[in-house]
Amino acid sequence: MNKKKLKVAAYARVSTDKEDQANSLLSQRTYFADYITHHEGWKLSEVYYDEGITGTQTKKRTGFNQMVQDALHGEVDLIITKEVARFARNTVDTLSYTRQLKAAGVGVIFTIDNIDTRDADGELRLTIMASIAQEESRKTSERVKWGQKRQMEKGIVFGRDLLGYTVQNGKLYINEEEVPIVKAIFHKYTNEGKGTWTIARELLAEGMRPKRIALWSNVVILRVLRNEKYVGDLCQKKTYTPDYLTHAKKYNRGEEETVYLKDHHEPIIDRDLWNRTQAELERRSSSEEQKSKHSNRYWCSGKIRCAECRNRYVSRTKKLKSGETYKAWRCYAAANHGTKKQDADGNEIGCDNSSINDRSLKTCMNYCITLVQGERDSLKREILEEISQLQKTAVKKSDSKKIQKKIDSLEMKKRKAIDLMLDGLISKEDLQNQTAWYNEELEKLNIQLTDAFQKDKLDSRQINNMEQYIKAIDEIMGMDGNSEEVYKEVLDHMEIHKENVVDVWLKSIPFGIRLKIKATGKREYFKTEILETQFIEN
Repeated sequence: MNKKKLKVAAYARVSTDKEDQANSLLSQRTYFADYITHHEGWKLSEVYYDEGITGTQTKKRTGFNQMVQDALHGEVDLIITKEVARFARNTVDTLSYTRQLKAAGVGVIFTIDNIDTRDADGELRLTIMASIAQEESRKTSERVKWGQKRQMEKGIVFGRDLLGYTVQNGKLYINEEEVPIVKAIFHKYTNEGKGTWTIARELLAEGMRPKRIALWSNVVILRVLRNEKYVGDLCQKKTYTPDYLTHAKKYNRGEEETVYLKDHHEPIIDRDLWNRTQAELERRSSSEEQKSKHSNRYWCSGKIRCAECRNRYVSRTKKLKSGETYKAWRCYAAANHGTKKQDADGNEIGCDNSSINDRSLKTCMNYCITLVQGERDSLKREILEEISQLQKTAVKKSDSKKIQKKIDSLEMKKRKAIDLMLDGLISKEDLQNQTAWYNEELEKLNIQLTDAFQKDKLDSRQINNMEQYIKAIDEIMGMDGNSEEVYKEVLDHMEIHKENVVDVWLKSIPFGIRLKIKATGKREYFKTEILETQFIEN
């Protein structure tokens, strides 16, 4: 009776270059086949491999992890690989996995290092070799980092393409098609005084797409505004790798010295606009800090904005003869510099917008809450209809699932093509041509999948937001409209225009309410009337 043969698997790590990968896989498969042939009772079950992934960590090595799982499930009896450095350069991982495998009755043979984990001294010798491999990885990492920094100091660019630039052979080249987008972002923010969310919405509405992602956001806009490359400078080592074993990157907060080169390449914006933008970023950041600092002082602290110059409104109080306190709100620019004018350096300062009485703002708030309470049923009906339409669209649309199936199918065919070449059924040239076509199709499908996922998220977010709108409307129904605590709870922000026009935005309500008011009487006997009401889109 024939003795059952051991199912022997082989493991290799190969280059990411397709031609080198094919050559390496073919030669290693031949090597392992010859090695196994000289051992009676062995048969080659499968060659597992990973493409160009470092040996210091196993988390992203799909081939390695699949091999271990198959072995633990009894599909592999023995694993062979050339050397410890191919298996893992992390001593902890090497010992951990070989111990798991040994406990499951699976040995590992390192052919070049002449180590068999089934032997009595196998683990001792493996520990020594794994430690040597790990130390070699550390030295290699240090050499690479030293060499990269010398290259950076010479002006060689490390990194990938970004909005407005392409990176080729270590140099930055302007992408003329994307230059208008970069200039528009800086112009809208610094010259027009718009916020990052507003800019993101406008770019999307104008059909301008960001790079590598589907949608604009305030974070993406801020990254553009703070990126020194657009003024022609180059700062590198913004991130660093503290642990050569995990390869996890961290933002460089001063842990390592950065490399900064001024006037390194052709700029997209001039230095004057760059300097003004950085000053504006600092100013708005300080303004936000101040707003946060005093946000709980009054019911509307930090929530009133000037629609003319975008500055915040600040509180002004005065003691009247009657003993009462008169409170009003005034634009920060007007309070500090008076009416609009130019200073000695030609910079525009001040604001022509008028102040507004605190009682008038409370009257506006009370009116808006009452209005929402009165229109509750019709507002909820409209929102529920929108939710219903979005849900119907989501049910009909299954683009992301269909695209994912196509991607999975192509990935499987791509791997099968490699096996066909290894078995001699197709030539290397055929494999290269077929792989190039697969990669091109996969790139298109991945872009489509990203867009589909973003659309799914957007629809889900819209439905969630609308459900929050209904919840907010129901909460407002139970409120007594005449209370500062209520105003503070439901107010998102107000915008003050000239000629006594106030825009009120309530939290979680998908629209604003524009009020035209008329304020009459003296400070002690102030009266506010609502002359006109209009709903405005968010």
